Amino acid sequence: MLCHNRMVDLSPSGVAAVALRNRRLVRAPITLYQKGFGWIFGSRMLMLEHVGRSSRQPRFVVLEVAERPAPDRLIVASGFGPSSQWYQNLAAQPHCHISTGRLRRRPAHARLLDTQESATALARYKAANPRGWRVLHDAIEKDGAQDPETIPLVEFQLA
Repeated sequence: MLCHNRMVDLSPSGVAAVALRNRRLVRAPITLYQKGFGWIFGSRMLMLEHVGRSSRQPRFVVLEVAERPAPDRLIVASGFGPSSQWYQNLAAQPHCHISTGRLRRRPAHARLLDTQESATALARYKAANPRGWRVLHDAIEKDGAQDPETIPLVEFQLA
C-alpha cells in the first residue's frame, strides 16, 4: 500500500515489525499490569520487572511467554537479541519480579540460556506455534536487528 509516497507493508509481519519499534504501543500493557489488570493478557504474556544495570532503577517490559516447562518456570525470547536492554540488565542482575495471569510481582531468578538450549526451546516453540512463529520470524527479519533463527532465550525460575 502506498502512503505519503512511501510503501507500507500491511502484512501481519510488517505490522508487527512496526509495532515492535513503537515505544508507546509496546509499553502500553505495562500500565495495565501495574494497575492489577495483567490477567487480561492471560498466561501468554508476562511483565518483567528488573533493575537497570547502570541506573539501578526499576525497569519494566512486557514479553510473550514462549514456553512454560513447569508451573514455576517460564521461557521468553529476546526478539531483538542480546542487545535488548532488558536482556543486558538481566545478565548484570538476574534477580527480578514476574507478573503473569493472576500472579503479581512474584520474585524470580533469570537464567540466560546458552546457544544450544535456546535453539532447542525455539524449535519447540516453532512446532507448538507455527503461525505465531511465522509472523514473529518475518517481523524480526524485516526489522533486521537479529537473525530470527538465533534468538536468545531466557528462563525464569519463580521463587
